[in-house]
Amino acid sequence: MGLRIFETDPDAMPKNSFSDDTVGRFHAGRLVNGLPEQLSEWRVTTGDPEVAAAIAQLMGGQPEETDSTSENFIEVLTAQSKVKIVLSGADAVTSDMKLWNASNLIHHCDGVEYLSPDEDRGKACGCPALMEDRKAAAKSKRGPAPSIAVTFRLAEDYDLGLFRFQTGSWKLAETLHEIGNALDRIGGEALAELSLELVEYTTKKGRDVSYRKPVIRVLKSWNDAVSDAPTF
Repeated sequence: MGLRIFETDPDAMPKNSFSDDTVGRFHAGRLVNGLPEQLSEWRVTTGDPEVAAAIAQLMGGQPEETDSTSENFIEVLTAQSKVKIVLSGADAVTSDMKLWNASNLIHHCDGVEYLSPDEDRGKACGCPALMEDRKAAAKSKRGPAPSIAVTFRLAEDYDLGLFRFQTGSWKLAETLHEIGNALDRIGGEALAELSLELVEYTTKKGRDVSYRKPVIRVLKSWNDAVSDAPTF
């Protein structure tokens, strides 16, 4: 007979650490000597050598084991800034607003109402109404920032498994309604493009700014794409 200690205190049961059914993650950056570095091509991490080899074949780069203590300890610095992906529908892109203090989640909302803790769920979160003020509060660690997760398959290797891309990009957050509407119109699996798009401009003070923003473009239904294969 197994242990029954959680029958009397079910809230104390540890969360299932194997609930994540993804085979790898896509990243727009990495840490170098403890400092964040933005990348111009996708970085993919996984714990499966076969997945890493498949990514390298599809997107370039070489699998390398890292010192990471996470399950995704194999890294592939790919040669591609764009990749065709398959989204299951509008629910493949999730988003909320979060503010962290170290590993503690201290503010969690949808921009208007709290999502957690349970006793505050549905109450006004008090976030600023204007986008500019929201960004300023997040930058100064006084307010939450977007937390966006995209779960997808690779169009060129559909059966390889599910991947995830996590980002706090305000630019992507500003287009989520367009992405959701496009996916709703398709009403099923959709072919899309996930890219790191270069943004360059000069400020009013003459400073040149350059960065990469994540972009999702919904292209067509996956059924139509399969019919049009191999061109997608």
